[in-house]
Amino acid sequence: MAAHGDLLINVSSLPRPGSGGRRRPSEAQRGKGKQAPKRTFQWAEESTPPKQKSRLSSPQAKKQATAPSRDIKGLGPPKSPPKNSLTEGKTRNASSTRPLVKTSSLFRNNPEIPDLQRTPVEQVQERVFTSDSFDQIGLHPHLASTITSVLGMSSMTSVQRQTIPVLMQGKDALVRSQTGSGKTLAYGIPLIQSLQRMEPKIKRSDGPYAVILVPTRELALQSFQTIQKLLKPFTWIVPGVLMGGEKKKSEKARLRKGINILIATPGRLVDHINSTKCIHFHQVRWLILDEADRILDQGFEKAVAAILNALNADNEKRQNVLLSATLTDGVARLADISLHDPVCISVMEGAGAKAKAGPTGAASAECDGFAVPEKLQQHVVMVPSKLRLVTLAAFILGKCKFEKCNKMIVFFSSCEQVEFHHTLFQQALAEGPEAGGLEPPPFPPSPLMLQRLHGDMKQEERTAIFQDFLQSKAGVLLCTDVAARGLDLPQVTWIVQYNPPASLAEYIHRIGRTARIGSRGNSLLILAPSEAEYVNVLASHKINVSEMKMETILSYLMKDNRFAGNRGGNKKFRGADPQEVRCRATVLQTELENFVHSNVRTVQRAKKALQSFIRSYATYPASLKHIFHIKLLHLGHVAKSFGLRDAPRNLNTSTVPKQGKNQRKKRPDLLRKSWGNRRLAEMLQSEYSSGLDSGTSQVKRKKGLRRLGNPKPQP
Repeated sequence: MAAHGDLLINVSSLPRPGSGGRRRPSEAQRGKGKQAPKRTFQWAEESTPPKQKSRLSSPQAKKQATAPSRDIKGLGPPKSPPKNSLTEGKTRNASSTRPLVKTSSLFRNNPEIPDLQRTPVEQVQERVFTSDSFDQIGLHPHLASTITSVLGMSSMTSVQRQTIPVLMQGKDALVRSQTGSGKTLAYGIPLIQSLQRMEPKIKRSDGPYAVILVPTRELALQSFQTIQKLLKPFTWIVPGVLMGGEKKKSEKARLRKGINILIATPGRLVDHINSTKCIHFHQVRWLILDEADRILDQGFEKAVAAILNALNADNEKRQNVLLSATLTDGVARLADISLHDPVCISVMEGAGAKAKAGPTGAASAECDGFAVPEKLQQHVVMVPSKLRLVTLAAFILGKCKFEKCNKMIVFFSSCEQVEFHHTLFQQALAEGPEAGGLEPPPFPPSPLMLQRLHGDMKQEERTAIFQDFLQSKAGVLLCTDVAARGLDLPQVTWIVQYNPPASLAEYIHRIGRTARIGSRGNSLLILAPSEAEYVNVLASHKINVSEMKMETILSYLMKDNRFAGNRGGNKKFRGADPQEVRCRATVLQTELENFVHSNVRTVQRAKKALQSFIRSYATYPASLKHIFHIKLLHLGHVAKSFGLRDAPRNLNTSTVPKQGKNQRKKRPDLLRKSWGNRRLAEMLQSEYSSGLDSGTSQVKRKKGLRRLGNPKPQP
């Protein structure tokens, strides 16, 4: 029986013929008696060839390897395992279905978060409301009643009280006031007051009497709606809007019928000046540039110059008004060209209410500080790059899903980032929550409404989303700076700046979408540890921010048991256990990464968003380069914030497949650089390349083959 058992064991442990394993040991090597099976079994387990090991690693092979010992002793078939082993197997299977949580992936090798050394500063304040009513400035009774009944305003704001009398006297004005202070009515009320009393009565066929230039389409629509409400008693005055994205044919038809108050974006108006014959400016009496600094920032200098030339060619006698919350040197140059002896109106504590000053005085006023709404609470949070995505997701969940009636706007630096985060959060966050955790919420969780808005969208879709978010009471709008200027979106409670703005003026306009007309609001600026110096830059312009801890934001995940992980979702904790918070953050990050890597399209979208982020990061002005420099970024950590598991060095292969090899041939000096610099250089090449290099290289290759005597390929 021993010999027979010995044969059985040797047969099961021997490799197949021709498999390249060891030779079969001889009888002398095997030995005799009871020691033979033990030696053979030990040899088979310790030095089995790789192919044999892979064959024995399966559960069925392990059963076959352990079965002979029972046959030798005559025990028959194996008995059923004990109950303890069954319970252990069930526990192992149950735990394998749960996501594997490794907290080291997110919370290890991160840079140390510095302590913010904030010096308390006294912010520049503006008194928003006054006790003066609209009846005291000599308006038409119908216009005054429309302001009270339709717009619901009984008293004037500070900028309106100072601006309306100046404009009603026919003077040019340069107006600077904080966001949300009512600048549209400050020029709209005197404009309509002057047009309605003109004799003879103006006709639609007369053409435009006023031209209002605004930087964005959404602001053009909003200004048009405000002017339309003011014109309810004066039906013979017709407003109209011209903006990109609309059909030029329908706009030409409206111009032929006649528009008395023309609201337009500069690019589309110049297009009609060059191509539409029916447009003329013989009767223009007003030129208003709203958000004048933004008009110049978007590269409309040539368009504004063309509009001024067209207006001066037809009629030079008109009243000019420039308005903005921030006045820059470019606006000063524009004011010097277009304004005649202007009145500079700056509504600030310590600043003169009315002062005749040149445009240079208005530009220098920016250095004194920016005026922010009094009831606006500004916050900043320091987040390592790897944790940016999960921190933003946790903040959106905590504020807009488990708190009542929060309306949030999240600003990104590029359209690709808006599209990527909207798709990602729509799939990972917008589904029904599984409430639980620390304490049950006082009300049922609300559905998460996510919308997006950026310049690459079709105009019909942009208008629909803008109107929908305008009328909604809660929701999240992911957008670019297209929504940062002039838009009056009521009940917005939080402004999140995921990517810091490139200028302090843009920061002011972003946070100005909340706390409007005396209401309360909050803002959150997300910075990396290497960007901590930006807080001192804000303080130098009299902007005071308070710090919010990243752990506080991540603890919002305790309210949603979808991210409970292995530690169990029904267990309630007396406090926010840091290990449990890290566990849930890692589970959420894993879900986000799984969605990104679910198909090729989402991976490409994530890489495209990452590339656009790096491009925008490289465009910060020289004054901020010591804070926002691409060399300060850990590219692997930044890639993780976009749900990518691959290193950033693979990005160039996703956009331009054949570019990397060609660039190495053209740039041999890159090979002499260190590994880190070479990786950065290769990625920057993929960022700034035109994508045409591969095509030109193919043409050169064909020409080279022809020179070598190869025949021309037949068509």
